[in-house]
Amino acid sequence: MCYKSALRAATNFPGAAVYLSQDAEDAALIARCRAGDPAAFELLVRRHERVLFNVALRMLGNREDAADATQTAFVKAYEHLDDFDFDRRFFSWIYRILVNECFNLRRARRPNDGLPDEPGIASIAAGPFENLERHERHRRIQAALLALTHELREVVVLRHFGGLSYDEIAAVTGIPARTVKSRLYTARQRLGELLLDWEPRS
Repeated sequence: MCYKSALRAATNFPGAAVYLSQDAEDAALIARCRAGDPAAFELLVRRHERVLFNVALRMLGNREDAADATQTAFVKAYEHLDDFDFDRRFFSWIYRILVNECFNLRRARRPNDGLPDEPGIASIAAGPFENLERHERHRRIQAALLALTHELREVVVLRHFGGLSYDEIAAVTGIPARTVKSRLYTARQRLGELLLDWEPRS
């Protein structure tokens, strides 16, 4: 296996969508990679990187940390691909690796580190007040997300930033779909409370 090829692929985020219904294709790519075809792993990366990066970004609140966590998750998955159980879904497997990396990065932060802001891409036509308002909105939403418990933040991120269905979230997290719905309801209520006092400038 080519470690450098996997590492290069894991650091690029072209925006390819993840299709969780393609578990059979994932398994075929893993088999090809085990047989000595590193390009097959790059296809796995391109298929899943966007949603994993979005999950890490909302878990950590910082693009650089999210990129590091996502890259490390892919590299660890690559290094342990021979241990992959074909009875499992690849996305569920690498998702758990990613969550562990996010936890490791958060624990490594100094207690006095503030919430890092995600640098936004401001519209050329937008004025300074609009950009400031957009930046402040993002900061408040991210702070509210990080104020949730891990269990609540996880389902919100997977649903609204990962685009997963209730059944897909249930499969990834190992909880029943009805629990996913219950946690989403609680999380939305809590987010509403946290964001209630913020209003954009008129």
